[in-house]
Amino acid sequence: MSLFVSMHVDCPECDHTNTMDAVGSVNADRRPDLREEILEDQFQIIKCANCDTEFRLQPEFNYLDVENGLWILAMPAAGVADYIENEDKTTALFGTSYGADAPDAAQTVGDNLTCRLTFGWLAAREKLVLRIAGLDDIIVEMMKMDLLRRMPGAHFDIGVELRVTSVSDENLELAWVRAESEEALEFMAVSKEAYFSVENARDQWGGIEAQLTDGPFVDIQKLFLGSGRNQDAAE
Repeated sequence: MSLFVSMHVDCPECDHTNTMDAVGSVNADRRPDLREEILEDQFQIIKCANCDTEFRLQPEFNYLDVENGLWILAMPAAGVADYIENEDKTTALFGTSYGADAPDAAQTVGDNLTCRLTFGWLAAREKLVLRIAGLDDIIVEMMKMDLLRRMPGAHFDIGVELRVTSVSDENLELAWVRAESEEALEFMAVSKEAYFSVENARDQWGGIEAQLTDGPFVDIQKLFLGSGRNQDAAE
């Protein structure tokens, strides 16, 4: 089931205290409307009752989508600095919910789920967009690495990320965004050929893939943050 808790939230613009139902968990199979809100980038947005400013809290919830074979622990963007500890938390939570430490019936469900850890709203949404489009998020992260190697105007500021925002028959639409504020800095379209090129040469990405997949946080940020569990594999 989907769980929400009532809480008081101060408006970042005028400091007015608002009341909202903050999400603790989403079951997208029972509440497909919440899945759509995430895809439309409207989930958990609140409008201040005093000044009409729209804002939302950083995510901290788990997302279950059996239809699309996806389970996500979505954490605040700032939590990426402690991604290893959060990976351990994610692995433990998934294990007791749908993994080896879960009841047999739950394990049967878990056998068909991909477990992921994300930081910030746009990262969580990206995983869902890719899964629905039938794209492998590991390949997409390696594709991003390939793009960065050849991109003269890459944004390498702290807190700026490259995110897939939509997928069409021909292209992946990406944006450079600020993770916490969700501000988009630049948009670009990348042909799906870039994705298939990496997929077809996957055996050449062994070291990078090993580091990307050494925990549920599958994101190129961990390659730049360092201190990974499998750091030597990528060197």
